Order: sequence, then structure tokens, then C-alpha cells
Amino acid sequence: MKETWRSTLHRHEKVSFLTMPFSAFTVIFLIFASCSAANVKIGVPENYDGIFPWYLAKLHSLPANYSDLVVTGDDEGIFGVDSQFLYAIKPLDREKQPSYSLQVSFKTSVHRQSFTVEVFVIDKNDNVPTFIQESMRGSVQLGLLKGIPFMQVEALDRDDRNTAHAELRFSLLEQTPRIPYSQMFSIDPLSGEVSLTEEGASALDPEMCGRYKLSVMVKDMAGKSNAFFTTGIATVEVTGNSWASPDPVRLQENLPGPYPIPISQVKWTGSQAEETQDQFLISIVVERPDGREIAKPVELRVMVGDANDNRPTFLRHRTEILTVQAADNDDPKTDNVRIFYRLVGQIPESPRALFRVDRDSGVISVQADSMEGTAPQYTLTITAEDAKGLNSSCTVVVTVQDENNNPPVFSQHEYGPYHIPEDAPVGTTVTAVVAGDADVRGGDSWLVNYRMESGNEEEVFSLMTDRQTNEVSLVLSKVLDFERESEYILVLSAKNPVALVRGRYGPQSTATVSIYVDDVNEGPILGEEPGRVIATIRGYDPDSHPIRYSLQGDTKKYFSIGKYSGELKTVQALDREENSTYTMEVIAVDGRNSSLSASTLVTVHILDVNDNSPVLVGDYSWKYLCTPRWEDQALVLASRDSDGPQHGGRLNFSLRSDATVRRNWKLTPINDTHTNLSLNIPYLPPEVYTVPFTISDSSSPPRSTFINLPVTVCPCNIRGNCKIAAKKLQGIPTIQSAVGILLGTFTVIGIILTVIFMRLSYQNPKEEGKSNQELVPLKISI
Repeated sequence: MKETWRSTLHRHEKVSFLTMPFSAFTVIFLIFASCSAANVKIGVPENYDGIFPWYLAKLHSLPANYSDLVVTGDDEGIFGVDSQFLYAIKPLDREKQPSYSLQVSFKTSVHRQSFTVEVFVIDKNDNVPTFIQESMRGSVQLGLLKGIPFMQVEALDRDDRNTAHAELRFSLLEQTPRIPYSQMFSIDPLSGEVSLTEEGASALDPEMCGRYKLSVMVKDMAGKSNAFFTTGIATVEVTGNSWASPDPVRLQENLPGPYPIPISQVKWTGSQAEETQDQFLISIVVERPDGREIAKPVELRVMVGDANDNRPTFLRHRTEILTVQAADNDDPKTDNVRIFYRLVGQIPESPRALFRVDRDSGVISVQADSMEGTAPQYTLTITAEDAKGLNSSCTVVVTVQDENNNPPVFSQHEYGPYHIPEDAPVGTTVTAVVAGDADVRGGDSWLVNYRMESGNEEEVFSLMTDRQTNEVSLVLSKVLDFERESEYILVLSAKNPVALVRGRYGPQSTATVSIYVDDVNEGPILGEEPGRVIATIRGYDPDSHPIRYSLQGDTKKYFSIGKYSGELKTVQALDREENSTYTMEVIAVDGRNSSLSASTLVTVHILDVNDNSPVLVGDYSWKYLCTPRWEDQALVLASRDSDGPQHGGRLNFSLRSDATVRRNWKLTPINDTHTNLSLNIPYLPPEVYTVPFTISDSSSPPRSTFINLPVTVCPCNIRGNCKIAAKKLQGIPTIQSAVGILLGTFTVIGIILTVIFMRLSYQNPKEEGKSNQELVPLKISI
């Protein structure tokens, strides 16, 4: 046996490569400390799948006269020594046993010695992370602020925690249902804590949706693309809360003690929290034990009962409207010109004390806290009076301007379904709906602008709004085609042309309109109508004799020609896709002398009409897409149109106008006839989906084909192969039949070989006294 050693010595370690010529040995790469009857440490990777025995390390610096080398401390009998080499007879599993402490002993001429070999199993990423709880449940309380965790999902990875193999990352794949927003929740990628997003904190409503299901994924390798992953479902219950502003509290001033005196109480019915309250503050907050606020503060209004200890005074802050001024022609040096103003009338009278006028300056102001709920116009009567009571009056008209504090709302969330025949003319009104607005009728705050948010990407419908009633009509703008699209789901939104000063546009400001297109039996389209005159052939005879016409070369009898008129007509429908040109010979014969004739070639070119719908080409039953989504993975869909470029041209793929379909799938054109179909969201549960889409040609109006394509979505391994459970194939033989086939095959082969050897023995008998050199085996030198 020859040994070839190459080694590089560093300060603290030795890196050795071992090469053996026999198959029982392999090339290994090890890091270990040099040993001289001292402890040795070896790092060995787990799950070795090479040839055994697996030689791990050479035990250096053993005495030259050692004997009886023995390894102990291994209860399973995995390790052994051979010619100074420590070996293993089977792979190691770090999760089963991370390290081994072996005792290596040997004899010398003096006595028996020993040293310790520590074998440390190096981790490989061979474990898939799993969720600790199979059923993950949590509850979120109404009023919780964004970013405050209300539950935590936990996972475990059996790989080494000190490596990236067990470094876990969490993510949310999907939320069901996706109302009122598609992203109501978020998850901390490191801790797995689930909390509300800003949209979730503002729109959480147990009456709209009391339970959500979150598809959660955990990955190892810090979430890298080659990581193992597991998905699970977390159920979130939405609960109400008593956390709200308490009723106003009335306190009498100068209350006797002892203090502090409890004046009110609010209660948080959510998760564990601490309440803090200062009876002299109007804000009350709810906190976690770490002092972090978990909900918006509530307000407490404390009203102190008045004791009569102040003189009455006028309000300092008023909303001034205008100033009325009167003049007196008396002597300006006397008090006769001093004028006093007084409000003597208000129409309508309700509410009273809405306005006031300053006695000396004539300034008219509003003394109410708010003008909400008041009349749109008031007529005020103001008098100007001098010191002797002489007076006159004037009228002031005050118009109250409306502000936009009410969003428009639909009376119902869904309208329809409405049915419309596919041959309905453009301009047909499908339906009319209205979103009511509580602001003053006729003003900008009352007017509503409608918009189609989705479902009308091809602009098949348009909106017409009646500004007198705010009613919007849904009008057909393009010709319908049942074969292209049989259903439309339109999402309408309603907003005011001016900004909202209070409130917000919520779910009630949107509505869904469902429209079904009813199929109409359409007649076939012919390339050329039979019996139509397509040309007139005229011959000339100097003798003015009548001319008779006939055709030659029209073997399929597509055409006919008038015997005396020369009119060339079609006999049957022509199909350009079958034959685009027809060439025939027209013969003109003298009507009195048939031996006199002339001929000419006539070529008829068939113009293309759009009489073919595009079709999907290819077999896609064996293809699949990976979930979670692989960025560059897509199904390449091919199509064909038998019409010419004028009507075929670019073929357009479009998904059905369905919110779920357009959320899950995406079509990306490649060229005029091919497009990519891919996932539009990061994750879809593995199963076979039906993807509805339409292929349309470029003619006007277009011809279309509606297709429901089955697409397999499955989890994939790191190589991109679909991990589908193996199924028993039809026609696979059983074990018993397979064994029988093998035995029969071997028997036939044995009989054939026996016959061959017997024939060879008769044809080449041995010569006595001579050795047959061909029967002597070759000597192999190693």
C-alpha cells in the first residue's frame, strides 16, 4: 500500500489530504490538532454518504514500538482504528448525538498508555423547521394600536442553533378573507409576533369580519432562497372592547376631602395591561407591563359645577361676520350722535342666541360653538338707536356655507347580477345606482364623482352621472362577445369633488356590480357569399357575332360563368385558409363558328375575413408552478390564428374580470403569439387551479376564445422539482411477478451460455503436454 500525503501547517491546526488506491478508502478533508499522546479534537460532518469504512483521521506521533491499538467509549460500535487511522462504519447524526468522547489505548514496551479523541459532529441543514403548535390561535381586541403584538407563532428547527441552519424567519403569505383591506396584519420576521398594520388598526370591525385565517411560513437559513420551509394556518378572532370614553362627570367645586377622590373608571377588556389615571388629566391610557401604550387614549370630560363667585363678562373669542354702521346728522360734539346697536329679530328663530351684535361697534358675530345642523340662511334685523331713543333698522342676510363632513355611501354593498344579451347595442343602460350624501343638496359637498376601480380594464362600460340626482348609469360602450367574456364584476367607488373635512371614505363608499352576458345564437361567417358576381369577362368579335363563354381548370366547380353575359360568379362559399388564390381559363368561342375561339387566364384572389378564432396550442397538463412563487418561473402559453395578419396579427391574452383571478395570476406578453402565465402573489396553497382567460385577435370587432386552463401549483424542492406524492402506475408488475420474470430470464441466459461453452469445447480440444497460455491468468502488480 502506498500513501501520498500533502499537508499545510498553520499556527493552530493541520489540514491533511489522504489518498488511498483501494476503493475502501476515500479522499477526506479534516481539521484536527496534532497529537502526541495528548487529547485530539476532530470535526466530522454529519450524514456522510460515501464509501465505508469512513477514515476520519490519522493518529500521529504514536511510538514506533506501539502495539494493540484499541478504541473504547463507543457504545454503538461506530468507531474503530486500523493502522493508526480512526474510522467510522456508518454516518453520524448530530441531532441524535452531537459529540463522542473516545479513549484510544496502546501498549509500549514499558506500559499501556491512552489518550482522548473528541469527535464533534458538524451540523448540516437536514431538518425542516416545524411550528410548535399545530393549531395556532389568537385574538385581537378592537382598539389595539398598530405594531402591538397580540399573539406569537413559534417554530423549532432541530439543526444547530449556533448556525444559520436553525436561524428562522417568519412571513405572512395570505390573509383570508381580504376585507376590508388585504393586509390587516403583519408578522415580525424574527420573533413571529403578529400585530395589526395601520390599515388593520383603523378598519378592524368584528361585525364586518369576526375571524381571519393567516397563512404563515417559517424558513430556516435566515430566509434564503435555498432554505427549507413549512407553512401553517393561524386563526385570529376579532373581539370587542369596553375601552371607550366614559360618560361626563360633574364635580362641585370646593369639595371637602379626603383626597384623592375617585371620579370615574374605564376598563380595558383586552390582553394584560396596566391602567394609569390622573384625576386632573383628561387623557387615560392603557399600557403593557413594560410601559408601552397599546391603544389610543380615551378622553374623560370633567365638568365642575359653578358657584356664583364671578361677575358676568362677554366672550372674548367670537366669529365676526360683518360690521354694520349707522350715521347721525346731529352735532358731532354732543352725545346726540352716539349710536347703540341691537339685534331685534332672527328668521328662522331656531336656534336662539345664534348671533349677537356688539352694542357700541356694530360687529355681528356668531356666538354658537358650531353651525352644524343650522338653517342654510338667516335674516337678521339690526336697529341703530341714539341716546334719546330715535332709531332706524336694517336687514342682514347670513348664508351658512356647507362643509364636506359626510362621505357618500351606497345603500347596498352588491348590485345584480344583471343580464344583458351579447347583441345589445352600444349605449344600452345596464342599471342605475346612487350613493347618498347627507351634506346640503346641490352643493359641492353633496355632489358625487363615480369611478370604476376594477373590472373594466377593457373599457367595455362607461358611467354617466345625473348631477340633479347624483344617480349614475352604467352604460355599454363596446360590442359584447359572450365567447370572449361572459361575466363582468365591476367595483364602483363614490367620492366628493371636494376634500372631506371629517370622516373618511370607507367600505360603504364602494359597491360591486355583477353583469352576466347572455349568449345569442350567431350565424356562420362565410368567406365569400355564393352566387355573387365577382367579375365580368368581355370578348370582342370583329364580325359582331355572339360570343359564348366557358371555364376550364376549375376542377372543384367553385365558379361559374354566364354563357353569353361573361359574368363570373361564385358557386359555393370560399375559404381563404383553404386556398387563397384560384386560377382558371376563360374560353370565348364564336357563336356561329365554334372553331374560332380565344382564351385568357383569370386569377381570383380571396380577401381575408375574420372567420377564425384564435386557439391555444400545446399540452400543459404535465407542467406546474412552484409555491412559494419562484421569481423566474412561468408557463409559456402558445396560440395560433388561421386568419391573415390583418385579422390575426397580435393575439391578446387577458384574464377573466374576476378579483380573485387577477389577484392570483399574471399574464405577461412575450411576442405576438406567446405569453407567460405566472403567479401574481407570493404563495398559493398547493392544488390544481382552473385559470380562466381569453385569447382575442387584433381585428375589429375581435374574435375570441375563452379557455379554462388547469394549472398545477405545488411545493418544489431546492432544484425546482415538484414534490408530488408518487402514485401507483397502471400496468406495473407486482413483486412476485417481477421475481418470476427475473428467474425465467436468468434460466434462459444460463441455458444459452451452457450450449455455447459445450460447442467451444468440442471445436477446440486441448493438446496433451502443452499449456494453454490463454488459460493462465494475468499477473497484476500493484
